[in-house]
Amino acid sequence: MSQSLAELITQADERGLAASALACLDRCLPLLDPAPADEALRSLWAGAARGEDGWAGRLAEAKAAVAEGGDPADDAGALVRRMLDDAPSAWAPGPLREWADACSLTALALHQGLEPASAGPPEAYRTGDTAGAGPLVTGELRRQIRVLEVLASGGAGGLRLARDISAEGQRVLRAVVSRRARSA
Repeated sequence: MSQSLAELITQADERGLAASALACLDRCLPLLDPAPADEALRSLWAGAARGEDGWAGRLAEAKAAVAEGGDPADDAGALVRRMLDDAPSAWAPGPLREWADACSLTALALHQGLEPASAGPPEAYRTGDTAGAGPLVTGELRRQIRVLEVLASGGAGGLRLARDISAEGQRVLRAVVSRRARSA
């Protein structure tokens, strides 16, 4: 039996927590208007790879790359920006776990907001109860779990694979946003 998302977050190390939160944030970037360049978080991914030595400086670079802008009344965009704003500059398990947990919930809630057929609180999805979750939410949950599993396995290409998983989710969300804009 595979572990729930909540269990995987609880067991993750600092690198896994940072990359998990970062992957959630990365997948949600298409909700920003205007959307930043695809590589807006590149410096923060590099910070996660370097750990404590590169984290705080890279965090500042990423915040500058995803500078304020867009419609302040846009709730989804505000939530995505808050995901980055809440990133801790300290490379420590407690703050990183809190950030990973918050990013996980926010990403699930944002996906659920784009999928009106989904019902149920995002907290329930993280413990394995996917009743009422539509395909968009289920896909996001699957990607969150996969990122944590890949990073927990300790393979050399774990961060690269986490970025690839994130890029796939970003493409899905970009398509949903584009489809909604065309039908509006």
